Amino acid sequence: MPATPDPASSTPAARQVIALVDDDRNILTTVSIALQAEGFATRVYTDGQTALRALLDNPPDLAIFDIKLPRMDGFELLEALRARSSLPVIFLTSKDEEPDEARGLALGADDYIAKPFSQRLLVARIRAILRRTELARATAEAGPGDGEDRQVVRRGRLEMDPPRHLVTWDGKPVGLTVTEFLILEALASRPGVVKSRNQLMDAAYNDDVFIDDRTIDSHIKRLRRKFREVDPDFSGIETLYGAGYSFAES
Repeated sequence: MPATPDPASSTPAARQVIALVDDDRNILTTVSIALQAEGFATRVYTDGQTALRALLDNPPDLAIFDIKLPRMDGFELLEALRARSSLPVIFLTSKDEEPDEARGLALGADDYIAKPFSQRLLVARIRAILRRTELARATAEAGPGDGEDRQVVRRGRLEMDPPRHLVTWDGKPVGLTVTEFLILEALASRPGVVKSRNQLMDAAYNDDVFIDDRTIDSHIKRLRRKFREVDPDFSGIETLYGAGYSFAES
């Protein structure tokens, strides 16, 4: 069941809503107060099953999951959510849970933050992801506009429609999160040119937020896996060890 709402969390509908899923009520209370002070509305849930129903029935603007949850852990929750939604998600992990970080990103998390974490860092990550999501939504709703053609990117068998946030490979749709889309767009913009991890971080996050190399590597792995689901022979993203990644037009 959702935790008892704080009267202070009754906010206008225009405020962006952050869903918090954690079985530690101290964390829920502390983070909720911090986010409300930054102008967000919050909804809190203490188990995965309850959260899943709520996230699908009444989606927030972004969700933050702990990994260790009762009834349905964070991995199961994210996997079930990703089957039906591209809702932005941040994972909370413990410092000694590096494999969990990689698994969360591989399942489709947009970012992760290790506990204990700075509330300032959490707010910065949230704002960065929401800005990217809002930009994608706004351009999709706007359509071509003013008689101008949408800037569809075609690179061999790849087609990307940034305003509509659509990607196809050989005409088959490939569903990407906002972060994955921006990384792929940065690579496909200049086929054959190696982009460093720092360059991909700048393209995907566009914020003064520290993201380590593992985050970009995990997003690349998930991109490859998604494309291989529609084309088992996909090899469009190449690795130059020690330098970064490039897109191979074919």
